Amino acid sequence: MDFEMSPKARDLCDRLEAFMDAHVYPNEPVYQQQLKDMGASVEDWENWGGVPIIEELKVKARADGLWNLFLPESRRGGGLTNLEYAPLCEIMGRAPWSAEIFNCSAPDTGNMETLERYGTEAQKKEWMEPLLAGEIRSCFSMTEPDVASSDARNISLTIIRDGDEYVINGRKWWTSGSGDSRCKLFIVMGKSDPDGADPYRQQSMILVPRDTPGLTIKRMIPVFGFSDAPHGHGEIIYDNVRVPVSNILLGEGRGFEIAQGRLGPGRIHHCMRMIGQAEVALEKMCKRVVDRHPFGKPLSDQGVVREWIAQSRIMIDQARLLTLNAADRMDKVGNKEARKEIGMIKVVAPNMAAQVIDWAIQAHGAAGISSDFGLSYAYARARAIRLADGPDEVHANQIARLELKKYLNR
Repeated sequence: MDFEMSPKARDLCDRLEAFMDAHVYPNEPVYQQQLKDMGASVEDWENWGGVPIIEELKVKARADGLWNLFLPESRRGGGLTNLEYAPLCEIMGRAPWSAEIFNCSAPDTGNMETLERYGTEAQKKEWMEPLLAGEIRSCFSMTEPDVASSDARNISLTIIRDGDEYVINGRKWWTSGSGDSRCKLFIVMGKSDPDGADPYRQQSMILVPRDTPGLTIKRMIPVFGFSDAPHGHGEIIYDNVRVPVSNILLGEGRGFEIAQGRLGPGRIHHCMRMIGQAEVALEKMCKRVVDRHPFGKPLSDQGVVREWIAQSRIMIDQARLLTLNAADRMDKVGNKEARKEIGMIKVVAPNMAAQVIDWAIQAHGAAGISSDFGLSYAYARARAIRLADGPDEVHANQIARLELKKYLNR
């Protein structure tokens, strides 16, 4: 197993790091002020849209060839493998708002990958091309408030064919990205065959334009009090929403198949972004404990603080190696065969990040729970990722089942 970067990936990493140093980190205050000017509370979500500094930096990133870096082995994207893209994702993860600058932000990445793998040429032309150009944004509508969505077989929204159309009825929430006025496409998962014998063939995915009659965005849901503007996490009502039959993805009953193909790379991206956030938290912790001198000596002399730092370094590197291994497995054997490795990182990386950020908060004292150092937001994100794309317990259960399988079948 060799995780040495390819020359192509190394060159992109160097250029991406230089771009972050020159344009992203210095503009953090600008971004925060522009977000505030837009109205960053959940009550203001109808005013959300592109942040000017991001739009300005998109032009620079595209001109520098730092655009659409994801999409493994695609003529439309960066043509990178998952293993090559992973360190780039970590670098972008250091500033949570930066991925959009390079057109590499969720859920657009997962949605573009879905269209690339499973969409028709007409669907790609209508939706994927403007997404790749950064002209529009998109969201993924899967989780529901009225059922235990950790078991996707419970999803109750219906997608029922009526002649040349599908009629969609149901309620979703945590539809991430739906708050942005530039979000023009909803990829919706629901049941097209609710009474089908095979519970894994009842579901389908369908493309729904934002302006379709009957689609109502009820509200944006805050995450630990943060709005996640201008992205947002919406509660969506689908009331007799009608779309053409041609909007179905891959065909009826293929929803689970698409979900597995979509969520695998997304989990790699989540984990690498979490590693980037953990690295930033460790850096902030180290700087803080060297500068602070309670009781006549620097905090860095305290044994407990040194333990936090040592454990943080160990845990970050462990999570990175595990994630690179999962990316490598995906490249070699595909998402389905690498599902155990993907499940492992999805448990490990967010838990690791939450712990490292928690120690960094503690090292900052009361300042750590303010918004001044970005740690409270980083912690909220890390904690939320333990639920996104499936909770820890679901992944752990799958890991255990796959591990036990070789013993139960003897």
